[in-house]
Amino acid sequence: MADSVVYLYAVTDAAPVEEPADEHALAGVDETPVRRVVSGDLAAVVSSVDPTRFSEEALRRSLEDLQWLERTARAHNAVVAAVARSGPVAPVRLATVYLDDENVRVLLNERAQEFTAALDRIRGRAEWGVKGYAVRTEADASPQVTEESRPGTAYLLRRRAERDRAARGLQDASEAAEAAHRAISAVAVAGRRYQPQDPRLSGRREEMVLNVAYLVDEAGAEGLRRLVEQQQGEHLRLELTGPWAPYSFSTLEEGP
Repeated sequence: MADSVVYLYAVTDAAPVEEPADEHALAGVDETPVRRVVSGDLAAVVSSVDPTRFSEEALRRSLEDLQWLERTARAHNAVVAAVARSGPVAPVRLATVYLDDENVRVLLNERAQEFTAALDRIRGRAEWGVKGYAVRTEADASPQVTEESRPGTAYLLRRRAERDRAARGLQDASEAAEAAHRAISAVAVAGRRYQPQDPRLSGRREEMVLNVAYLVDEAGAEGLRRLVEQQQGEHLRLELTGPWAPYSFSTLEEGP
């Protein structure tokens, strides 16, 4: 068995726009040093890892281990984020492993056109996330309860009014979110919608009604911030995050 196999994080330009930080100082998966495998105009960002820990059978077990997944994903993403500071980067999926550097070069050669197109698509651009939440409001009037209304009837009326008020608020928020999405899409290069997160995942009590990643020119970042602020309203609160490495628009689903 070989002493090591090659873990692939991402593909980037062979000649970075800016001088990168010492990538060998980066701690990759399993604390392994990061390096580049170059072929033509492309470079693969890799590290050498233990073949027993990253064999097909070992990976099958590890991918069911949530602690291993979280630890490996953090290391993987840290490398991608560091490389992205010196130029465009196209990440590959987690736990992509090759036998040796030569196999990585073959990949770069065979898919050079696809990789180059992916890097050109995101060059000079960044990913921003926008999440929209329905505003919880008590503006709607409570139901009229007459003196003749029995306590049970009054309770049912209140409960029905609360449900109706919540439904109206969610509808208003959804409409405001769609309007915001149209406005932001007009200034973004591209957008990718995701399913709204459950409150248990978002950590917010409010209902999420919008969850979109936008690809935006670096020069347009300040304009995006202003636009998001303008789209805040009575029924909608927007949360802007970023800039990030453009995972949503550049990830290369490649396997060995």
